[in-house]
Amino acid sequence: MPTQVRIFAMPKSLGETLSASSSQPISLSTQDYKIERPASPEFKSRAPIMETIPERPKEGGITFAHQDSLPKLPIPELEQTCKKYLAALKPLQGPREHAETKLAVQDFLKKDGPDLQKKLQEYAAGKTSYIEQFWYDSYLNFDNPVVLNLNPFFLLEDDPTPARNNQVTRAASLVVSALEFVRAVRREELPPDTVKGTPLDMYQYSRLFGTARVPTENGCQIEQDPESKHIVVLCHGQFYWFDVLDDNSDLIMTEKDISINLQTIIDDAAQTPIQEAAKGALGILSTENRKTWSGLRDVLTKEEGSNNADCLGIVDSALFVLCLDYTEPATAAALCQNMLCGTNEVVKGVQIGTCINRWYDKLQIIVCKNGSAGINFEHTGVDGHTVLRFASDVYTDTILRFARTINGQAPSLWKTASPDPSKRDPESFGDVTTTPHKLEWDISPELNIAIRFAETRLADLISQNEFECLDFSGYGKNYITSAGFSPDAFVQMAFQAAYYGLYGRVECTYEPAMTKAFLHGRTEAIRTVSEESVNFVQTFWADNPAEAKVDALRKACQQHVNVTKECSKGRGCDRHLYALFCVWQRYLDNEDSRAPSSMGYLSSVENGENGSNGSDQGSVVGSPGKESILTTSEELRTRQRGDSTNSRCQEQQVPAIFADSGWDKLNNTILSTSNCGNPSLRQFGFGPTSGGGFGIGYIIKDEGINICVSSKHRQTKRFIDTLESYLLEIRRILRITNRKSTSSRQTRAREIDPDKPRSAHQRVKTRGRMITGTESLRAMARSSTGTRSPTEESLMMSEDDELGGYGFFDAGMLLQALKARGEALDQQGEPSKASERAAANARRREIGKKLRLVEY
Repeated sequence: MPTQVRIFAMPKSLGETLSASSSQPISLSTQDYKIERPASPEFKSRAPIMETIPERPKEGGITFAHQDSLPKLPIPELEQTCKKYLAALKPLQGPREHAETKLAVQDFLKKDGPDLQKKLQEYAAGKTSYIEQFWYDSYLNFDNPVVLNLNPFFLLEDDPTPARNNQVTRAASLVVSALEFVRAVRREELPPDTVKGTPLDMYQYSRLFGTARVPTENGCQIEQDPESKHIVVLCHGQFYWFDVLDDNSDLIMTEKDISINLQTIIDDAAQTPIQEAAKGALGILSTENRKTWSGLRDVLTKEEGSNNADCLGIVDSALFVLCLDYTEPATAAALCQNMLCGTNEVVKGVQIGTCINRWYDKLQIIVCKNGSAGINFEHTGVDGHTVLRFASDVYTDTILRFARTINGQAPSLWKTASPDPSKRDPESFGDVTTTPHKLEWDISPELNIAIRFAETRLADLISQNEFECLDFSGYGKNYITSAGFSPDAFVQMAFQAAYYGLYGRVECTYEPAMTKAFLHGRTEAIRTVSEESVNFVQTFWADNPAEAKVDALRKACQQHVNVTKECSKGRGCDRHLYALFCVWQRYLDNEDSRAPSSMGYLSSVENGENGSNGSDQGSVVGSPGKESILTTSEELRTRQRGDSTNSRCQEQQVPAIFADSGWDKLNNTILSTSNCGNPSLRQFGFGPTSGGGFGIGYIIKDEGINICVSSKHRQTKRFIDTLESYLLEIRRILRITNRKSTSSRQTRAREIDPDKPRSAHQRVKTRGRMITGTESLRAMARSSTGTRSPTEESLMMSEDDELGGYGFFDAGMLLQALKARGEALDQQGEPSKASERAAANARRREIGKKLRLVEY
């Protein structure tokens, strides 16, 4: 079944638009809805530009081959959703508050709930997904700046070949690999994502390129040029563009050709002093409030004869934006900040930081002067899992392509490759422009003022946030799984323990679960805080034996795994309740009206069309969403809900569940977390989703854990230090319990040793004292004064005896002690001290001894 997709069109000047709209009416024959609110002139000029794109995959294509067979996201049972909602809130509320929430839920189940559930089922009949349109609207109606609020970032690992880690070489290599990815998507040669053999939705991949988030008076809309073949390069805040693909999506430039273009751009940009270029850095306007940015776009195009409309069209329709920064951030935290929001550097009253060298309405590849590279992406239509696949494939291809220059038989990531541009007939490229062109904007005094104020507001926003990174190398996925834990659950409990250790309380925590196994699936919210997790952090921070702490951790992790599985099956509570809330708003506004999508078009979700088999076919225009950063939308949904319930709906009684304080508590995320990454990434992160919260992006690798934490100056460094100390401490505790359990498992077999009859030839092997390693520890215990806690008693059986229990502590001091202890553990094979050897030798009576097995 076809779906209607907004197709990009070059914007006209305001004068042309107004004269066209006054001379003849705009035809909306392609759509069966009416616009209730007057659209902006820019919106009017674009509204009728629609194109029908078939959702069926191309013949022989593999990327979207499974779309038809994907099930639709189920609407959960109302009673089950309410039960899970109460379970998520119970550990976050006091007894009295939770009792009030229970009453509100019971009232909802008796009164408004069943009716809203029925209306939701009616609304969802025949649609691709019951939540999809509401989800898009929650993003596109968001009026605050997208920088630091919605857009996440990825920080790529450096190129493994040091000589290629310079800006031009790295940028050209990444561009070529990105274009090969674009080609694979357009030719539907990109293998579909799968999990344990189950195909996942691929709907979002075509929305990754040639798209832009365009602000209008009535909310933003996503526009796309599906035939885009050029890229835009930003350098020192100046805009350049050139074509890179032909009409068949084949590359028309080699990596060397692109390198020459990029070096040419860098040289040209340097001709304008950075202080002068910064004053006209138009990209800074994309960081403004969306309504303000919409008005400024109108200002850009209102002058007759101005080329600003054409310049805007070039930027909006580009495949992606390549940002060439002139800085070299020295630390991981500085790199993360640069990829998320740019640097803030004011010289002689002029902003010259990299924050002026961005365009946040599109996918951006950012490359620093030293070759460090990252990705910042507009989050409305794509989730983290989609961009992760893009980033990892691009990184892999850069390595394989370099390998093929050494060995032509090295493998390729792609099913087919573009013909070598250097061997093609130039006439075969078609009508293309391969020479870089600089966009010359007509900057009026009004725009100059707007750029200045946008910059000072952004500088404030950047200054209000801080970033810290932890590249933890003590252990990773391999050790965690060997200890019998789910890696993600283990790390989530680390966040809970670290926060509780600093503040003595638990807070609302969010983690997205992928629902990509369903058609147009996005995410469901995992609520990490449970009664089991609360019991764990309280047990961990009290004087309890190591075994009790580990047992509490196992139960908390198992509960997290259970919740994650339910959410991945579309059986969480957040998305369902949010859809019910949106249905209530919709029917409150006008039960019989059909308002247009805020994207400026009706998707298949809104149109309610059915395919021949009764369900929507897989679209060529994308949707997955693994551990995506949809945490960033939690705050905006909170605001929207608050606005709706407190202002618009005074005469209409709000359903009890949405009026209750529990609803606000669950939607005020303090720990916004997301697990998204693989070895191609060094870091990943996003801004905090609430003023008093932390934004935590993390990557669990085989032998390490990389974590990026952001906050509005909430002791972020101290939180990172506490987290690292916890990770070291929990390993120590696991070693203690592991040795004890190993010892207990071996005891039954060893009990028979003294009584077992020995033959003559065996006696020589059994002579000597069996070494247990406890004598020196007991000696130290006898020399110690005072009493010991249960934890300290358990430590007497380990090498970590001097550390004592793990209570409220100075993170820095304990961290150093634990690090020193970890180094000692790595050298367990070193000989014992001379005095200990002499004592042992004196007690030897026979040849041979039994060695105690060392547990790692």
